[in-house]
Amino acid sequence: MKKLFALLATMALCSMAIPPAYMQGQRNDAASRQEAPSVPGEALVQFKAGASDDAKGRALGRIGGEVLEEIRTAAMRHDGRGDLVLARFQPDLPAAAAMRALREDPAVEFAEPNWIYTHQATSNDPYYTDGSLWGMYGDATSPANQYGSQAGEAWAAGHTGSSSVYVGVIDEGIQFTHPDLDANVWNNPFDPVDGVDNDGNGYVDDIHGWDFDGNNNTIYDGGTQGRLDDHGTHVTGTIGAEGGNGIGVAGVNWQVTYISGKFLGRRGGTTANAIKAVDYFTDLKTRHGLRIVATNNSWGGGGFSQGLLDAINRGGDAGILFIAAAGNGGSDGVGDNNDTTANYPSNYQCTSNGKSYDCVIAVAAITSSGAKSSFSNFGATTVDLGAPGSGVWSTTAFNTYSSYSGTSMATPHVTGAAALYAASNSGASAATIKNAILSSTVPTSSLSGKTVTGGRLNVSGF
Repeated sequence: MKKLFALLATMALCSMAIPPAYMQGQRNDAASRQEAPSVPGEALVQFKAGASDDAKGRALGRIGGEVLEEIRTAAMRHDGRGDLVLARFQPDLPAAAAMRALREDPAVEFAEPNWIYTHQATSNDPYYTDGSLWGMYGDATSPANQYGSQAGEAWAAGHTGSSSVYVGVIDEGIQFTHPDLDANVWNNPFDPVDGVDNDGNGYVDDIHGWDFDGNNNTIYDGGTQGRLDDHGTHVTGTIGAEGGNGIGVAGVNWQVTYISGKFLGRRGGTTANAIKAVDYFTDLKTRHGLRIVATNNSWGGGGFSQGLLDAINRGGDAGILFIAAAGNGGSDGVGDNNDTTANYPSNYQCTSNGKSYDCVIAVAAITSSGAKSSFSNFGATTVDLGAPGSGVWSTTAFNTYSSYSGTSMATPHVTGAAALYAASNSGASAATIKNAILSSTVPTSSLSGKTVTGGRLNVSGF
């Protein structure tokens, strides 16, 4: 179903944007966006299996480099690959020259910049009963909106989710004490707060998840003023704000368990931390058997990363869908065609190791009148479906509610759909869940020829 990819493509986190991809060992011919930002003087270097210390030292010597960090997540421990390291190189060496020198070394499998990811949510100006929460409506709900996700119809049929279904929120942090989110946050039974890494995953006391940007277990840093982590709190509310409690908003799932994989900080996030965040959820599922059905990825920016694609594929091998925002276009605010201009991570194709399905779902945004949101990227072969993404109300920090627009807002509707389907279909595989989402879309003229399905999200049967 997907995808075309570019050698280099810009990535900008999405409350508005997200990006496209390439298959392992194969780059596509999509045009690249203008050079994306990366951390100056840093490179991710994947050494070949069996490379000696001398060989690795020789390779880094080409760029006057030194190892800042060996990235060895629990999910990588048995993959048979060589070392993946974050390296620093001499600041007067251009990044392109450094990557070229590393790639020419026989000990190196790949080398790439440490891309920077960001989000660009827009706020306008509160919820279900007053007509504000249109993204949850259906044509048979009251209030009604045929272009909503139809979640209200699923609720009326008794499908409101389950706490036994888990989702990962890879984003900013989350105000998990918000009165509409506090009942659904994960409390880690494998690693109680005692200053010890009881489950041996490398993260001490990861009670609600982990902050990979700050390298600590504090997944919310906004304080009582809500200075930070609005974006992560907003997307989490769309996935799983508590429903039927008489306050605020309701998520697609009234009951679900969300886990934070915070990697976006004050200055955005990096590829190195994105890899660790993706692998964190893979390890939780493979080691502890948590029913993690999907991660929500409302972010983007940067170019193609083999290291990040490898992590996404490890998640896909474990049956975790990677649901990603299609992106919000460029600086002109007009959506771009992801078929011709690659946008990561939404364009990645997650099909390695013989998987019969692509674990990535790319999501465009639509308005309450069914139009494709003007800012939303699209792609007949690279974007799967549309979902509500303009004027979306949800939870924000601190104990507030706000309306944002972006493909970042559309994406958690689809992640919520994956969790809602899993709650009613306990044995469903990731491939089955993805097929259920894509096969149930409603044909929508604004998405015809603009997405794989030509339709919008419909969870009424979930």
